[in-house]
Amino acid sequence: MRAGFRNRRRRAWLEAAAFCLLAWLIPVFGRAQTQDPPKQDPPTKDAAQQEIPDAPSASRPVPQFPNTPLATEQPAPPPNQAPPETAASPATPAPKPDSTPSPPPFNVKTATSDATTAAADPNEGLYKFVVPVNDVLVPVRVTDQGGHLVSGLFSKDFSVYEDGQKQKLNFFTSDPFALSAAVILDLGMPDVAVQKVNQTFPALQAAFSAFDEVSIYTYSSNVARVTDFTAAGKKLTDVLNELKMARGRNNGPPVLNGPLGPQGPVVNGRPLDPGMPTVVTPAKESHVLNDAVLAAAMDLSRRERSRRKIIFIISDGREYRSDASYRDVLRVLLSNGILVYGVGVESAAIPGYNKISKLHIPLQGYSDILPKYANATGGEIFTEFSRDAIESAYAQAVGDARNLYTVGYATRAVPSSTYRTIEVKVARPDLKVYAKDGYYPAAAPPRH
Repeated sequence: MRAGFRNRRRRAWLEAAAFCLLAWLIPVFGRAQTQDPPKQDPPTKDAAQQEIPDAPSASRPVPQFPNTPLATEQPAPPPNQAPPETAASPATPAPKPDSTPSPPPFNVKTATSDATTAAADPNEGLYKFVVPVNDVLVPVRVTDQGGHLVSGLFSKDFSVYEDGQKQKLNFFTSDPFALSAAVILDLGMPDVAVQKVNQTFPALQAAFSAFDEVSIYTYSSNVARVTDFTAAGKKLTDVLNELKMARGRNNGPPVLNGPLGPQGPVVNGRPLDPGMPTVVTPAKESHVLNDAVLAAAMDLSRRERSRRKIIFIISDGREYRSDASYRDVLRVLLSNGILVYGVGVESAAIPGYNKISKLHIPLQGYSDILPKYANATGGEIFTEFSRDAIESAYAQAVGDARNLYTVGYATRAVPSSTYRTIEVKVARPDLKVYAKDGYYPAAAPPRH
């Protein structure tokens, strides 16, 4: 009991001593903080008049700040000058000698009133002349005497003349181009010829690369677009496999009599309609090759200019009863820089037949119009009769179209219906040059 009394008395003494020590230390620290106050700039008259806002209170709402600027707000400093020091913003200390200097301010120049007046002179535009200039690109095929392509030529080896005037070249390349190819298949040929062509479709697809885009068209008495432009891949393979089932017209001579003759149906050798006259003249079949080329050319005109545009025709070249004329179709081809290549089969591949193919009898159509299109556009026609020769022609035609020289120049010709001739020459006389004969100035494509 006595020991517990001693412990309570000792604890009371310790608490009293600690209280006295704390009471002595508080005044000492208070006097130490009041000595040597930091030097500050004397407050301005405006700053002295500002009132210190109260702390947020639960009983009073928080005041809303006005949207208008304060009356004490200083105006913006002029360019290339430091802002003046104010009481609200303490002075920036000078940089130390060893510190990295800050980058200099931008050199802002203010135009004088005289310069502004001169730039706004309304008569300045009266002395400027705007001359429309269009670029003309000409694909050129150069071969030796044996018909093989010649490589290694330079721009200095070429000369281009437009309407007899030599042009200054501003573009030249021998690099291969990706192709936008419209393939046209003639289903108006005899079925034996159509089936021969159908068996060459794998070689036709192999002639194109993965960077090319191909569209398929067929024609006989009318034109049909089988597929839009697609990459040379599985989709093109599926389309060509379906076309293998296509049939041509009846083989052999036309039917002049019998149940299927032109006189109409018969029963037991007698016409079903006794009043119907007997017709023995075979009906002429339409071969709308011009319409097929026009449809393909219109679709090609909307493809990218960075690609070389070609129409690849597999046909016997006959043309009859098209709505479009050769002249109208040729204008669309030349206005859009489209080349016509083709493989002439069936009657077009008969030796010596091409010598009379250029004859055109009025109201009888063309016996073979493919050479006319190829010569006018700078393309090429291969006349092959066997299946192996047709497959070889595919690779050669597509390869030649991809690896042409391309020369270009600027012309001041405005869009019009006036035909302008082109002649391309090479410095070496032992070489042959093939290019389009001319063009129709077309409107420049819109710039995006």
